[in-house]
Amino acid sequence: MDPAAIRTAERVPHGGETDTDILDFSANTNPRIPDGVEGVYADALEDARRYPDDDYPDFRAAAAGFVGCEPDDVVPTPGGLAAIRLAIEITLEPGDEALVPYPSFGEYAREVRLQGAQPRFIRYDDLFALEREGLESAALAVVCTPNNPTGEAADPDELAAFAARCERAGTTLLVDEAFLGFTDLPSAATLARDRDLENVIVARSLTKLFGLPGLRAGFAVATGERRDALETARRAWSLGTPAARVGAHCLRQDEFVRETRERVASERERLREALGERFDVYSSDAPYLLCDVGDRDVADVIASARDRGVAIRDATTFRGLESHVRVAVKDRAANDELLAALGVQGNRDR
Repeated sequence: MDPAAIRTAERVPHGGETDTDILDFSANTNPRIPDGVEGVYADALEDARRYPDDDYPDFRAAAAGFVGCEPDDVVPTPGGLAAIRLAIEITLEPGDEALVPYPSFGEYAREVRLQGAQPRFIRYDDLFALEREGLESAALAVVCTPNNPTGEAADPDELAAFAARCERAGTTLLVDEAFLGFTDLPSAATLARDRDLENVIVARSLTKLFGLPGLRAGFAVATGERRDALETARRAWSLGTPAARVGAHCLRQDEFVRETRERVASERERLREALGERFDVYSSDAPYLLCDVGDRDVADVIASARDRGVAIRDATTFRGLESHVRVAVKDRAANDELLAALGVQGNRDR
């Protein structure tokens, strides 16, 4: 990390409501958690009096089974953002250039700058159009799938072709799959393995899909030299014992994942149709919807919803968005409260 960059760095705004009396639609986390989590966590507390096994064999095995890779390819991290930072740390040096999508997760550009490197912003939907010549100056390219805040997931064939072009250009590709678990699309880790690509690093989070943002469990996936660099650079005991145990338990809950995907897909479409009566709503493969509020004042829309007990995300903090809010997709009862707070009747019988 570059000390000079730290002196000028700024924090990035995020969703998340601290007032527990407010229904939080500003953060895109599952309102449900898998059965058995409380028991696994409680059982892990006694073992937390010892240092964790730094090899994390059970967590690596569960993560590998979830994304479709080898356990040795998994690098445990305390959350998806920690995986992103680790990937950027091992890739960039001061003066390097990184291709960063927009509008997208603001932490990418911040982490690039913290290494003393420079982000080159590319529209998220133009990134895959870059040919080798447009990649050669970049040490790193970042893809977010599904993209946050717009919600579109990358086409696997297009993503694989882009990864191959990056490899030919000598560019590391970081794929943030924080929300990919809400879809049945294959991980970039699987795509890279099937094509013998060693330039791909995948960052995964357990926060969103399993509804445990305070647990801080995630992982990176890579092969070859990049995997070795991630494993060497990661902090010792990078996951606490409760996080590792609960994480491994959650990653094996196939039925919970299936039910979550079905619920989110159904409720997302219901919300999209209802919110479309008032806003311009983006298509989405993720557990959130981006809404263009038009000539309404974004601050007024947010304040009005909050007065009715619901927090929504100010999306104008994302580069390139000026009249947008983002709302999470939760369960049916909570979603009806969101619609009411935004003054939308919606179809509650569907």
